[in-house]
Amino acid sequence: MTRTGDHVATVVRPGSPNGSGLPGPGLQAADVEVVRAVDAHLAEYLAQRRAEAVAVDDHFTVELVDPLISFVREGGKRLRPLFAWWGWRAAGGADAGAEADAVLRAVSAVELVHACALVHDDVMDDSAIRRGKPAVHVAMAARHRAAGMRGDDVGFGRSMAILVGDLALCWADDMMHTSGASQAMLHRAGSAWRAMRTEMMAGQFLDLRAQATGTESIESALRVNLLKTAGYTVAQPLLLGALLGGASSELSAALHAYGVDLGTAFQLRDDFLGVFGEPEITGKPAGDDIREGKHTVLVNEALRLTELHGRPDEAATLRGALGDPLLSPQTLAEVRRVLVDSGAVAVVEQRIETLAISAVDRLSGVDLSESTAARLRTLADAMIRRDV
Repeated sequence: MTRTGDHVATVVRPGSPNGSGLPGPGLQAADVEVVRAVDAHLAEYLAQRRAEAVAVDDHFTVELVDPLISFVREGGKRLRPLFAWWGWRAAGGADAGAEADAVLRAVSAVELVHACALVHDDVMDDSAIRRGKPAVHVAMAARHRAAGMRGDDVGFGRSMAILVGDLALCWADDMMHTSGASQAMLHRAGSAWRAMRTEMMAGQFLDLRAQATGTESIESALRVNLLKTAGYTVAQPLLLGALLGGASSELSAALHAYGVDLGTAFQLRDDFLGVFGEPEITGKPAGDDIREGKHTVLVNEALRLTELHGRPDEAATLRGALGDPLLSPQTLAEVRRVLVDSGAVAVVEQRIETLAISAVDRLSGVDLSESTAARLRTLADAMIRRDV
């Protein structure tokens, strides 16, 4: 279990009664209903698109559409639509009725953007596992081999996964604009919808560039966190929901600032789990971030501290492990020791706590109902105290 101070993270995982996988001290009843509604809207929308796909081509349906549907429906925490929903509620949006239902359909589309990001990210990082199962490109390559197809199975798998991600992104836009939300609402939220997708791509670009250049800049790693995770996980979904609800510029700015701080803290916790997480909980192999050569804030902080304190051997150990696809358990254990002994883990843990406190402070002075403010405070705690 991940510990921060004396608090032990509690995790609600996929397959639990609510089926959400939301990390933290547990879903409140309202959140359970939101997650269930998102799942239902996704199921309905994807069933409609599948029916249309059947009319196009059977192979397309079975071999491309069905894997996308399975990927979307069989996993995920639904964090992004949940934050979008609370942005809507923060702006005074109703918790029930036709307009609220249209908003739930609209924000469910964010899960399709997320599916695109994950499928493509696994291709780019050559990650074999996602959510405890073979990544889409790996599963597609296995299908190629099982069917006795000609050509390169690995290349085929990657190409098919790219198409799966592309289709998810196309359908996300369609789901948003056929949600039933009024044109005025969609127009208000358009800036957040565009920014979320653009920033996600920019973050992925900078992540790949950082791996290629080997930059050890903490500022560079934080910039990747901001664009790749903080924006499209918390800040922009919150803003999307708030703008759907007609939020003032003051409230929009406060929610966005809360989202940037909290989303950055969330990614810092993710960086920790990428090295120290338990595979049976995270659904990914231990040490994947090290194998992929990711210069995360945690890694770059350790490199800075080992150099600062004159420990070149430890810095060399860390640099030598980064990007090693054959990283052994023994070397991973040594990397973990360096991260802890250098003080990097403690520094990052403190940064996470500071960002979470700052996120909540951003909400002071804006007009929020007590129930909404309380939920945003609780979600901030849940996002950083997790082990999945």
